Amino acid sequence: MLPIAERWFETRRIDDDITLLWEPHVIPLMRCNIWHVRGSSRDLVIDTGMGIASLTTAARHLFDKAVTAVATHTHADHIGGHHEFDHTLVHAAEAGNLAAPTVAGTLLYSDFSQDDLVKIRVAGYEIDGDLITALPHRGYDLRSYRIRPARVTEIVAEGDMVDIGDRRFEVLHLPGHSPGSIGLWEAATGTLFSGDAIYDGPLLDELDHSDIPAYVRTMKRLRQLPVNVVHAGHDPSFGRERLVELCDAYLKERA
Repeated sequence: MLPIAERWFETRRIDDDITLLWEPHVIPLMRCNIWHVRGSSRDLVIDTGMGIASLTTAARHLFDKAVTAVATHTHADHIGGHHEFDHTLVHAAEAGNLAAPTVAGTLLYSDFSQDDLVKIRVAGYEIDGDLITALPHRGYDLRSYRIRPARVTEIVAEGDMVDIGDRRFEVLHLPGHSPGSIGLWEAATGTLFSGDAIYDGPLLDELDHSDIPAYVRTMKRLRQLPVNVVHAGHDPSFGRERLVELCDAYLKERA
């Protein structure tokens, strides 16, 4: 019997504008970084986690204006809470999956095929049980979990700008992990929100819709980006030196 979590989300303030939220009771493979970015006219929530518990309730102390929920891509661990937001942003290649998810999602170990488990293990992750280590509340049934459709209000492509008043981010199309993976790049500060295009952990590039040649091109592009900090979809943030190391390691293996 799983324990009941005292709270589902943890938060850490990064600076005056950026707060990191995460779900500590989700296994590392599916534990997405959720980024809240404060703007003068509108806020961003970059990815929304698994959707097991209400993100808008947990983060209501952060929301004092309109919010855009950005989907860096539409895997279950990144869009579970998007249905709670009136305004969403997603790349054209994955807008359909945000509006009508083709995979319902699961928390159950028994739903993974042996082929899936082997691919995940080869990539560097282990799944040896269900995907959560606690329940969000008493009576929660893991079998009830589903990714819910979200309203799609803003469809973006390479080069579009996301303006939140005092901050402006350029949309970078970074395919490879998924067809519509995007990053948000703020040239003025050298800040990149990279989603799962790159993070400091085992990268997944053999999913059904992954594209290794596209990922190689993305890595070559990212290697040239003059970043100061990368806030990624998983694992800790890092700077340019680590970015180059990660890109070089991937290119050595795949290019």
